[in-house]
Amino acid sequence: MLLNVAVRSERGQTSSRVVDLCFRGIETTLPPAPPTLRARATRASGPYEDERMSSAFTSRTLDITTGSTETVADLTADCAAFLRDAADGRDGLLNVFVPHATAGIAVLETGAGSDEDLLAALHDLLPADDRWRHRHGSPGHGRDHVLPALVPPHATLPVIAGRMALGTWQSVCLVDTNKDNANRQVRLSFLG
Repeated sequence: MLLNVAVRSERGQTSSRVVDLCFRGIETTLPPAPPTLRARATRASGPYEDERMSSAFTSRTLDITTGSTETVADLTADCAAFLRDAADGRDGLLNVFVPHATAGIAVLETGAGSDEDLLAALHDLLPADDRWRHRHGSPGHGRDHVLPALVPPHATLPVIAGRMALGTWQSVCLVDTNKDNANRQVRLSFLG
């Protein structure tokens, strides 16, 4: 797809750029953005309206032992401790990533039964039986490799003034249904 994009420079000059979006057989030309949108996009003196956000990037890896049972491990306190050091009161984004093919990251309420409900729902959706083509490991282990399609291996959260902007009952959790691997790593990264 070829896309005609209006670009406005800092000096107020508008030029047209053609961007190829690599779709074959489709050509579209979009009109320039309305004047109100162009003005809003160029009003800031710096790259951000709020200059509290910089371009600092910090990352740390947590080693988590999940044991030999399916688990939802609350990482909220670990994330908050990381942000106290990494964010230093700044706004930005926290990315939580688990580099494993059989685990995921979820934002949900914990301690009131929701974590057990999640594991029960995953057990109903992904039974640990012999239906799975991926067959190494314990019986039903193939389900663990499907888990990240339902519970993704990452979450990105807004950070305001150095703190996660979570709702009242929200927690950041590692979801691990793989009983064959008790040791997990979780990478926390802050950009702000």
